Amino acid sequence: MPSSDSLLVRLSPIIFVFLWATGYPAARFGTSDADPFTFLCVRFAIVALLLSLYVVLIMRPRQPDWNQIGHSLIIGVLMQGIYLGGVFFAVSRGMPAGIAALVVALQPFLTAIAAIFVLDERLSLKRTVFFLGALFGIFMVLFPDFDFARAIPGVTPLTLASALLSPLAISIGAVYQKRCVTSLNLWVATAAQFTGAAIIMGVMSLLFEDQTLVWTPATFWSLVWLVVVLSVGAVALLMYLIRQGNSSSVASLFFLVPIVSMFMTWLLFNETINLVQMIGSLIVVVCVALSSRYGEAAVPNKVPRA
Repeated sequence: MPSSDSLLVRLSPIIFVFLWATGYPAARFGTSDADPFTFLCVRFAIVALLLSLYVVLIMRPRQPDWNQIGHSLIIGVLMQGIYLGGVFFAVSRGMPAGIAALVVALQPFLTAIAAIFVLDERLSLKRTVFFLGALFGIFMVLFPDFDFARAIPGVTPLTLASALLSPLAISIGAVYQKRCVTSLNLWVATAAQFTGAAIIMGVMSLLFEDQTLVWTPATFWSLVWLVVVLSVGAVALLMYLIRQGNSSSVASLFFLVPIVSMFMTWLLFNETINLVQMIGSLIVVVCVALSSRYGEAAVPNKVPRA
């Protein structure tokens, strides 16, 4: 029988994809009666408080690495604040939640590019081709008429730019973490990240919103799910996966999230897709599978400098 550690390694990607995909339907529920940045500020502040109490009262680290904690604050701004801020804003302005998930699927490609410059990694030709194929599939879903002037409803220059900001932010954050936060305790790092995310969302809320937050059942239960399941469970699992492999391999998991998320939004909100979009989604799934099966992992050109 496989060991518990081996079983965790095998199941972690599947669990992560499912949990992460639920964030997009939750974004639609959560922003139905709340401003997106205000909602996220409350979410991040609650998580930061809970994790900080756990770290201080239960873990009691004796010699915290303040340098890596500082890096974690910045990573939180990128991987939590700007990433989710872009998604929640786009969904609040009418972009279908499933489509927002597809746009964010650009993240693996951006992470691979960032890793080339920051971690001195290089990608095999096969993996590059699979990435580009997946991007073409995403294009088919966003523009089923193959016309840049005729995007699906809810995809506007503003929502598309906001959604595109999300994969850029999480890509930079993932590579930054791989380089600068390698030994900090997982829970200490996560608490610091959510503190940084709460700060940036608080600033965005004060600058651009009226701090609207109506406590409806949808708002409350969305917040509970996002705090307990995603902000603690899924994010901790993401950090674990990043530490287990190189940046490009972890990034390939995000290609699966849009498909699962689109199925969820179809069940919950009747967000239907046509034949061209279904084919595009299938292309994405196939490219991910081929990349995982045959795409060699990134290889360092040289040893990164400390």
